[in-house]
Amino acid sequence: MPNDPYTPPEVWSFDAKISGERKDNNRPVAGQTFKKALPVGDKSLQLYSLGTPNGVKITVMLEELLARGKTEAAYDLHIIDIRKGEEFGSGFTELNPNSKIPALMDHSTSPVIPVFESASILHYLAEKFDALLPKNPADRATCMNWLFWQSGSAPLLGGGFGHFYKLAPYPMAYPINRFAIEAKRQYDVLDRHLAEHEYMCDSGYSIADIAIWSWYGRMALNEMYAGSAKFLDAQSYEHVMRWTQMIGEREAVQKGVAKHPSLSAIVKR
Repeated sequence: MPNDPYTPPEVWSFDAKISGERKDNNRPVAGQTFKKALPVGDKSLQLYSLGTPNGVKITVMLEELLARGKTEAAYDLHIIDIRKGEEFGSGFTELNPNSKIPALMDHSTSPVIPVFESASILHYLAEKFDALLPKNPADRATCMNWLFWQSGSAPLLGGGFGHFYKLAPYPMAYPINRFAIEAKRQYDVLDRHLAEHEYMCDSGYSIADIAIWSWYGRMALNEMYAGSAKFLDAQSYEHVMRWTQMIGEREAVQKGVAKHPSLSAIVKR
């Protein structure tokens, strides 16, 4: 029964019955489960991803670079379908031992440079193309502060609130309320900052905005975890909504989001 009390064992052991909807791929060990080489296109940048918030970050970034005339930011996008466990293929686990999308291969260098973790990819591309990263030391530090704030906070928004609100096998009051409190606290952090800043950094639009918008902006627009924007009363965060709508109107942002037609099947459940 869902309401049965749970007493943790002294030593935990894996039981496939508790693995959830992705039980074939939800496991407590790393490494490949099958052999499959990664496809490689003809562009210097090869992106392996899917339309999750972290995946959207990178296509938005690349489209922003292309919009700035950075022609060497042309990329091939290869879908890694995490619903089918493709992130555990041998080629992908070699690229990213943590088996999480997105991951990038830069073939313009010798040797080829692999980059994984979305914040790391954003920073790598910003430095490589000298764009969307403040040059002023103080503002650069602010940008990095917010980039890493997103990396540390969003797991509680997605893996915490999003999971229990929309993806768990049945509604559970305690975790939904626990993570809703944290999600709203995070939105309040953003709202207070954006009340005094047009963008996350004083120098303007940056990788911090891209990273944060892909999670918090899209949830505020009800484009993730259907119903969550109303549940969290996202409209009440007026400064977040102003910033969210402004970024969402950018042509490169719209192109980056549109690169992932399968997004709705992943997070709009």
